Order: sequence, then C-alpha cells, then structure tokens
Amino acid sequence: MSGKFFWSGNIAIAEGALRAGVKFYAGYPITPSSDLMEYMARELPKRGGVFIQGEDELSSINMVIGASIAGAKAMTATSGPGYSLMQEALGLAVMLEVPLVVVDVTRLGPSTGQATKSGQGDLMQARWGRHGDQYTVVYTASTPEEAYKIAIKTFNISEKLRVPVTFLIDELTAHLWETVRVPEDIEVIERRLTGTRTEFFDSDDPRIAPPMPILGKGLNVLYTSSTHDAYGYRKTQDPETHRRLVKRLKEKVVGNTREIFEYEVEGDPDGGEVGIVAFGSVARVAKETMGILEKEGIKASVLNLLTLWPMNYDLLKKFTENMDIIIVPEMNLGQLVYDIYQVRDRDTVYPYNKIGGGEPIYPRELARFIKEVMKR
Repeated sequence: MSGKFFWSGNIAIAEGALRAGVKFYAGYPITPSSDLMEYMARELPKRGGVFIQGEDELSSINMVIGASIAGAKAMTATSGPGYSLMQEALGLAVMLEVPLVVVDVTRLGPSTGQATKSGQGDLMQARWGRHGDQYTVVYTASTPEEAYKIAIKTFNISEKLRVPVTFLIDELTAHLWETVRVPEDIEVIERRLTGTRTEFFDSDDPRIAPPMPILGKGLNVLYTSSTHDAYGYRKTQDPETHRRLVKRLKEKVVGNTREIFEYEVEGDPDGGEVGIVAFGSVARVAKETMGILEKEGIKASVLNLLTLWPMNYDLLKKFTENMDIIIVPEMNLGQLVYDIYQVRDRDTVYPYNKIGGGEPIYPRELARFIKEVMKR
C-alpha cells in the first residue's frame, strides 16, 4: 500500500504496525488510546491477525509477551495509568529478551489526572519505570506521517534487538488528522531465529542479540525471569553470570544508539542565537516559533527528537555547542531538559514548561519567552 491517506496519529501508528507485520494485539481501552485499539480490533483480523481485549492492562501485556514468544509480532496500546500497570511485565520482557511494542498515548497525570488532556509527563517512566538495571528503547513522533514511519521503526528495532520498545505519542499528535504520504518501499526487519538445533549463545559482540528459539519446533525452550545463562538455565547464585547477562542486556541497546536514533533538524545546525530542543507536538510548535523569531531577525534552529532513549549525547552536544542559548519547551514540569544539562552549562539552558487544562504551548507565547530570555 502506498499513496496519500488522511489519518490521525493513532491511526497512522496502527497502519504502520500493520505494515511492519504485527499479527497480535491485546489491549484494554483507556483514553486517549482507545481509538487506536478500536481501529486494530476492526482491521487486524481482516489482515490475518488476532485481536483480543484483555480484562485489564496486566493481562494484556502478558498476552503480548506470550504471543511474541510463540512467534508473532505483537503490540498493545495504553495511556499513563495503564502503562504504569505494565511496568513489571515490561521488565519481564527485558529479561526474557522478548520483542514487543507498547504505545503510550500520553495524557495529564499523576494518576487519573485529566484523562482527555495532553501531556508529556511519561518520559522518565518510559525510560526507567522498571526496577533493576535495564535499558529499553523509546520513540516518539510530532506528526501523523512521522508516527507511521516511526511505528515501523519500533518493530524493526524490537525484532532485531529482541527488546521491548515504547512509542510515546502525546494526545495532541495522536488525535491530529493530516495527510500521510506512504512510500512504496519500506524496510521491514524480521527477528533472527534459531534452526532446528539450539544456537542460543553469548555473542562475542554484546550489541548483537542472540537468535530466538522457535517454540514448538523441537527445541527444549527455557524462559525464566531469574538470572540465567545463555541457554536459559537459572543461575541465581552466580554473580558472574548475572553481571554478564545484565551488562549484555544494556549494551544491546546502548551499543546500538546510532542505529536506533532518529531525529530531524530544522534551521542551521551549525550555530545561531537560539537552539530549541523538543519532541512530540511541542516540536511542531518549536518550528513555527522559529519562523516567528526569524521574521524579527533572530536566528533559530530546532532539534526535533524522534528517539527519546537511548539518548545520543554526541548529537545533543554538537547541536547545542554553537548556540548562544538553548530553549527546552515541554508539556511537563521538566524532564527532557535534564539531558541537555548533561552537555551544556545550565546557565545557558532555559526550560519552558506548561501543564494543566490540556492547553498546548502556543508559538507566540514561546517566542515571547525566548525574547525575554535574550534580554537578560
């Protein structure tokens, strides 16, 4: 399927997942992700897949894990409270090295908060919501067209690295309707499987995920959430086995940062008066703000982050080092800004935060804030 389509962000994600080959969806309705689930309930069975509405988010994510182990590309979608409930199972997926995708359509929290209003407060939870030393991958999008392409990327990375991937999309982007251009040729990656003999191994290169055993194909398949060796046998009293396992699980993600990382720069990336770093719907605002500033003779550039973890700090440093000041607008109380503090003196980094009522950050108010900062 190629051409132009009029889709919302949520529908674009669903269509991207279908293009990537998703065959199983289990989920529980929750605002503002329910329309994505409803779309999959209608479309997935038509395209040879299975849809199940679980009794809650816990059962849904565990069904997704089981479906993936059985060989299917699998996903679910939820919002903040449901995503919180899924964290223990996501930790299980990390330990079992099970590929899957979770879409978190973010809204205002904590707790029930403002269920129909947009927010960006789940960033830190997506990175660190599980206990223990663990790393996953987090993507986002600022337009429905980006959402389609990134949805495919989430499955490609998940299948290649055998890691759960979170797709954070804020409510404003999820429910925005726009024209989406779908290209003819799109790369779709399939997971690497073992043959009829066991090939589960510790690679000399920890960045390479081991092949996945084929359940039901004659292999003695072992899965455990406890410390285990390369063949799946529990070794909970062996500190060296645990060190090797956890370091490999980390390096499998961090060591592939360059392949994982997606971003877009608008403006001159080599320097200027103002650099704006943003993600999601706020990145759209930042681009319009850049136009307002340039009409007033202020040179600005925007870094639109499409990958939120692992972070490419070399890129952040390169983008920010030649800017006079850095602005970090977010629809939360400040989370992405801590990444900028890693590469830039705090005295020249200015967060702009807005929450409550579901109001977006408007371009003219952001432009006004930036001009006030420049006068200081």
